[in-house]
Amino acid sequence: MTDRSHYSPLLRPDWGYVEKVSLEEFTPADWDLLDRQRALYYPEQQARQVLRLLEGSKDDPTFGYMVNNYRHCLQSATMALRDGLPEEDVVVCLLHDVGFIACPDMHGAFAAALLGAYVSDRNYWMLHRHAVFQNVHSPGLARVDPHGRERWRGHPHFEWAATFVDRYDQAAADPHYECAPLAAFEPMVQRLFARTPRPRYPED
Repeated sequence: MTDRSHYSPLLRPDWGYVEKVSLEEFTPADWDLLDRQRALYYPEQQARQVLRLLEGSKDDPTFGYMVNNYRHCLQSATMALRDGLPEEDVVVCLLHDVGFIACPDMHGAFAAALLGAYVSDRNYWMLHRHAVFQNVHSPGLARVDPHGRERWRGHPHFEWAATFVDRYDQAAADPHYECAPLAAFEPMVQRLFARTPRPRYPED
């Protein structure tokens, strides 16, 4: 009998392992097994793991802002929710800076890669560029170009990116703002990741 005491547990008891340690050994039948189980695994686990990524920063210290990144994201989403924005936009507000600490210089691309397969072109475009749009609100920061966003003036999604940054990003740093709990957004995140994903490419 095979000793599986060192194996990671399977999500479901009726699932099977591919008991090979090299991908080169996998057979078509092995890949079929993984694909069948993966098709059930992602819808159940993806949203949970994304929320865990954000929630893990709940008690993190800050390097100078009056709120940490978790509270910034929660405040952004709460403001969008209270303004009556569509559910997708609320989730985008919640997760727009989820990579801000782990991937600071590319956090917009991080969020776009995370959410891109599940959101509109409008939000995918905005996520990629929101850090540049932020610069217009930072006149005291000499190392950035406050007019950098002007290269995209006239683009169909320009106004949404400008609105997002103005109302739900640069303004979401108030330590006295009463945010909705993360649990209020969990069903929204689950519904977003339950959508059928669409392929995205760098030129999108």
